[in-house]
Amino acid sequence: MLLMGDNDSRRNALVDSLVRRGYVVSSSVEKAMRRVPREEFLPDSFREDAYIDTPLPIGDGQTISAPHMVAIMAERLDLAPGLKVLEIGAGSGYHAAVCAEIVAPDGHIYTMERISSLAEFAEGNLRKTGYSELVTVIFGDGTRGLPEKAPFDRIFVAAGAPDIPEPLTKQLADGGALLVPVGGRYYQDLIKVRRRGNRFEKENLGGCVFVPLIGEYGYH
Repeated sequence: MLLMGDNDSRRNALVDSLVRRGYVVSSSVEKAMRRVPREEFLPDSFREDAYIDTPLPIGDGQTISAPHMVAIMAERLDLAPGLKVLEIGAGSGYHAAVCAEIVAPDGHIYTMERISSLAEFAEGNLRKTGYSELVTVIFGDGTRGLPEKAPFDRIFVAAGAPDIPEPLTKQLADGGALLVPVGGRYYQDLIKVRRRGNRFEKENLGGCVFVPLIGEYGYH
């Protein structure tokens, strides 16, 4: 029986489960999820629940994604060392940390957060866990993207959008990939967009549930 305080054992047991269920496939995603301490990206009152495969509240009406959804997105992004990645919706910083493990040592994650208190929370969590050199947290409207750092090899959105935000497709590098949940406020389809020159190929990866994407090119 695992002790509640034994976070390393609980983390490994969760990842073992994600591997068995087919959410974690690649060695890079498996290694990243075994290394990043999810409990350090949660409010104190939810640390004991860190290795239950479920979304959890992080304040301001927002949630940290369930580990299986983080695994799905990391796998579908086809991350590799050296890539420049833009995340929309920093939350507590956990998802960015997982991606940072994979793009290290020469890649970088830029993560945008529209809620200032969460941007500060994420920045603090990334600093204390040693990811601050690989991840830059930016307070702002993520639906506009980050044109001054574009183009990006990968872009992913951790909130549900009414449609694919146009600035994000424009900021995608040729050959790059974008993941964005598209649909209603309470249920979406995870859409993968691959840029081929001036063409954008879309693939529906199935249903998902995210908090709404708020901003100029999202919900208002």
